[in-house]
Amino acid sequence: MNALLPPRPSRILRPGIRTLPLGLERYAVKGGGSLTVPIYAGDHIRIIDKEGLQVAELTAAASDGRADTRILGVPSDEPTLRVFGTGLSGEEAEFTVQRDAVLRVAAPGGVMDFERQNTATDLELFIRRATLINYKAGSNPLPDPLRDPLQEMRIRAATAQAFTVRAGEYIQILDIDGRQMTDFQCFSAEKLEKGIEHALDATVTRTLTHRALPVPGLPSKAFAFDFEPLVEVIQDTCGRHDAFATACNARQYDDMGYPGHINCTDNFNHALDPYGVAKRKGWEALNFFYNSRMNLHDQIISDEAWSRPGDYVLLRALTDLVCVTSSCPDDIDSGNGWNPTDILVRTYAPESKFTRAIAYRKTPDADPQMTQETGFHERFSALTRHYTEYRGFWLPTRFNNEGPISEYWACREKCVVMDLSALRKFEVLGPDAEALLQYCMTRDIRKLAVGQVVYTAMCYPNGGMIDDGTVFRLGQNNFRWICGDDYSGIWLREQAQKMGYDVWVRSSTDQMHNIAVQGPSSRDLLKEIIWTPPGQPALGELEWFRFCVGRIGHFEGVPVVVSRTGYTGELGYEVFCHPRDALVVFDAVWEAGRKHGLKPLGMEALDILRIEAGLIFADYEFNSETDPFEAGIAFTVPLKSKPDDFIGREALVERKEHPRRKLVGLDIDSNDEVNHGDCVHIGRAQIGVVTSSTRSPILGRNIALARVDARSAAVGTEVEIGKLDGHAKRLPAKIVRFAHFDPEKSRPRS
Repeated sequence: MNALLPPRPSRILRPGIRTLPLGLERYAVKGGGSLTVPIYAGDHIRIIDKEGLQVAELTAAASDGRADTRILGVPSDEPTLRVFGTGLSGEEAEFTVQRDAVLRVAAPGGVMDFERQNTATDLELFIRRATLINYKAGSNPLPDPLRDPLQEMRIRAATAQAFTVRAGEYIQILDIDGRQMTDFQCFSAEKLEKGIEHALDATVTRTLTHRALPVPGLPSKAFAFDFEPLVEVIQDTCGRHDAFATACNARQYDDMGYPGHINCTDNFNHALDPYGVAKRKGWEALNFFYNSRMNLHDQIISDEAWSRPGDYVLLRALTDLVCVTSSCPDDIDSGNGWNPTDILVRTYAPESKFTRAIAYRKTPDADPQMTQETGFHERFSALTRHYTEYRGFWLPTRFNNEGPISEYWACREKCVVMDLSALRKFEVLGPDAEALLQYCMTRDIRKLAVGQVVYTAMCYPNGGMIDDGTVFRLGQNNFRWICGDDYSGIWLREQAQKMGYDVWVRSSTDQMHNIAVQGPSSRDLLKEIIWTPPGQPALGELEWFRFCVGRIGHFEGVPVVVSRTGYTGELGYEVFCHPRDALVVFDAVWEAGRKHGLKPLGMEALDILRIEAGLIFADYEFNSETDPFEAGIAFTVPLKSKPDDFIGREALVERKEHPRRKLVGLDIDSNDEVNHGDCVHIGRAQIGVVTSSTRSPILGRNIALARVDARSAAVGTEVEIGKLDGHAKRLPAKIVRFAHFDPEKSRPRS
C-alpha cells in the first residue's frame, strides 16, 4: 500500500521580486557608463561581463581621495584596475575589499565604428557585504530619490496620510517591497477652502482620455468631477493599475466575512478629517499597482500586484492640491501578495523637470529602462506631439497638418521619412558567427554575401517564432542582426554557450539609430546626399536587400550605413547612424527632400502601408505559438535547400506536412471598422481570427489579414467577420490573394 502524502506546497516563481539573500547587492553598469558605490573592509565583489569583449574599469578610493588598487587586494602602480576585454560572455572577476572606500565601476566605450562593431555593453556587479545592513524585517532599502525631495513620507502598511503640494510640484508614489497596492486621491486646495469637494474622478478621467487610465504622453491627465485637470502622469515603471473600483471599504470586508477589517476608505476619512472633507462610505481613487481587469463575463477579477520593489508612479500637480495616499490593508487575498507593506511618497520641486517615460524590461527579471528619445526625436517632435511608447522608445504616431492619410499617399506617390530607431541591433562576430546564425535562423546564412541582407525567422525548437528580422553580412565573421525583440539577442547568446561556439553577440541598439526613407522618389533623394567610397556600391547601384557603408555629403561627412530595405511595400532605404550624428543625417535628408515632396510618416500610416503589403508584425501576425508557415512567411524556411540542421527544423518539417492554420488576405464588403482579434466565421463555426485590418486608401475598401483553418483558406472562400458577440452582427468578406497590394513586390524591386 502506498504511503499517503500531505498536500504539496505551492511553487511560485516571481521574476523581479528580490530573491537575493540579505547582504548581497546587485548593480547594473550601463555600457558606456559607470556607477559609484561605497565598499567596506571584508566585502566580496564579483563583476560579470554579460556580453563579452567589454572592458571593466574599477577605481577604489579611500577617504583621502587617492585611488589604490590594493584596496581590492590587487597591488598595482596604476590607479585603475582594468579587467576583461577579450573573453566570451559571462566572464567573471572577483575581489575582496581590504579597507573602507568608494568604488567606481565603469564600462568604457565610445562611438561604435559600424564596421569594427566595437559597441559598449553592460556589466553586472554583485557585492556581498561582510556586515549585514539592518534592513527593516521584510523590507528593501529605500531607493535613492529622483532629485532632492521637498517631502518624504513613509505610509505604513494599512494606513493613509494626507499632504499638500503646490502647482507644478511632482509626487512620486513608490512601492518599497513590491506587490503592494496604494490608493491616491486629491482635491483642488483652492476649491476645498471654499467648501467645494470636487475630488479626482476616475469616471470623468476615463471619459476625457478615452483610456482606462491616464498614462505618460498626451492622455496623461486625471480630472475632477467638474472636469478640472488635477494631476498628470509623468512616469510609470509598473504599467498596471486600476481606476474602476473604489478604494476598499468596510462594506466590502463585511460582505466577505471580515467585519471590522481596516480599510482604505476609513483611512482616507481619518487622514482628510483635518481638511474638513466629508466622510464617505467608499472613496473613488486612482488605485496604483492594482492588478484588476474585466474578464470575458464582465466580472472584475484581480491577482497579485505587478509592481516590483522600487516601482513608482510620478505625477505632476496641475494646481495646488490636497492629496491623500494609502497603503492598502488587504491581507485576505493575493492583491498585496497576502502581506501588506509600506508605501513611500516623495515630492519634488517644479524645477526638477522630469521627462515623460514608461519603464521597459527586456525580460521579466531585467532592470527597468525608462523610455528613451531617439537621436532624431528633436526634429520629429518639432512636427508633432503625438507619440507612442514602443519597446522603450518614443515614436511618432502622426504629424501636425498631415495625418495618416496624407502621410500614406506621400509614401505611395513621393517619399517619406520615419523614425525606426526602436529596432533592436546586435553585433554578431567571431570565428563561429556564421555557424551560430546558421543554427539559429531559418534562412541559409552561408549563402549570404558580404554587403547582402536577408530577411529571416528565428524559432524555438517547437517551431514557434521568437522573432523576425534581417541579417546583414559585414565580413566573413561579422554580422549584424536587426530585429524587434531584445530577447532574440539573449537567445543567441544562450545558444552560443550551449553549443560552445566561439562568438560574441553584443547589443548595439543604443549605438545605431535609424530612419527609413521610403517611396518612389527615395532613391533620387538619397543619391544627392549619400557619398560612398570606390569600394562600395553607389546609392543608385544598390540592389534590393543590399547595403553600403558611406557618409553624408562627402568623404568627411558623418558615417552611415544605408540598406535597401523597408516596411512599406515601396522602393525604400534605411539609414543607420550613431545617435550623436542623427540630427545631421535628418537635416540632410529633410533639406534634400523638399523638392521631392518629402513628408514625415508616423506609425499609424505605416500600419496601413504594411498591411496592404502583407508585412507581418509581432504579436499580431505571429507569436511564440505561430510558426513561419502560419505567419505567412514560408519563404524564410528553405527546408529542401538548407543543408544544415537549425533550431526548430524537425518541428517545422512536421508542421509543413500537417498545416493547421494559414495567414490569408480578406476583402471586406463593409465599411464598418474591423479590429485585431475579431473572429472569422463560416456559418456558426469560427474558423479563424483577424490579425490586422485597415481601410486601404489605394484599394478603396476595408482589408484584413487573418489566420484561418488551413482547410478553409482557399482563395475565393466566403467568410464572415463576427462583431459584438460574434453572432449578432456579421460583416461579409472573401479570402483573397495575399498581399493585397503589389503581391509581386515590383515596387520595392524597382
